[in-house]
Amino acid sequence: MNSPAAPATVDFHFDPMCPFAFHASVWIREVRARTGLEINWRFFSLEEINRVDGKKHPWEREWSYGWSLMRIGALLRRTDMALLDRWYALIGTELHLQGGKPHDPEVARVLLDHLGVSDTLLDDALADPTTHDDVLADHRRVVESGGFGVPTLFFPDGQKFFGPVLVNPPAGERAERLWDVVVGLLEFPNVYEIQRPKGEREVTDIATALKPYVSGRDWVSIDRGRVIDLSGVGAFTPTPPHGSATGEEPAQRG
Repeated sequence: MNSPAAPATVDFHFDPMCPFAFHASVWIREVRARTGLEINWRFFSLEEINRVDGKKHPWEREWSYGWSLMRIGALLRRTDMALLDRWYALIGTELHLQGGKPHDPEVARVLLDHLGVSDTLLDDALADPTTHDDVLADHRRVVESGGFGVPTLFFPDGQKFFGPVLVNPPAGERAERLWDVVVGLLEFPNVYEIQRPKGEREVTDIATALKPYVSGRDWVSIDRGRVIDLSGVGAFTPTPPHGSATGEEPAQRG
């Protein structure tokens, strides 16, 4: 029995502050390397989707950890999707693997320099109101489809999935096999959810993978309106940062 051909392209919505989206992005880049998959990077804001009534929208702050970073990403995307790809990998590694603070404006500037782009691109992105429009349009696309988080994948036939939610992303043949599992579900549009119960071993694996993120974050983590207590994740010694984090900002949601 022949299965439908796997899609040649996918839109991958991410928030740079989300550890699960980052780990999934590592996996899907591996799929791309093995299959030639075309990845179109799109945005989504956990700060906005988890905003509490009476609090500011992320775009109403002078600097918002995720939203402002994605405005930088939007300007990079206009130049070249591959440039956005490299930038997301760079800032994601800084936060989610090294425990750094790419959401600090000064660190964000240093990382742009490491990318080979002038650090003034940060100022250009925030001065250009259409970068806000680009991020908001991507965010609304997910929300209007019924989505609520990242990673969210959109496929050429109009179907979309939340997930896969994973840590310790598989590499090599195993990465490709997971892709086959994910796209295999496109054949079954009435399958809406598969979820693995999380026992002690699974919780430990997730906590270990999230140690750098917990060390680097300066916000409260929320899942669908519920504050997630990550105090038990344990200590992590950050890799010496690319730049110095300065200033005190209130914790942000997302």
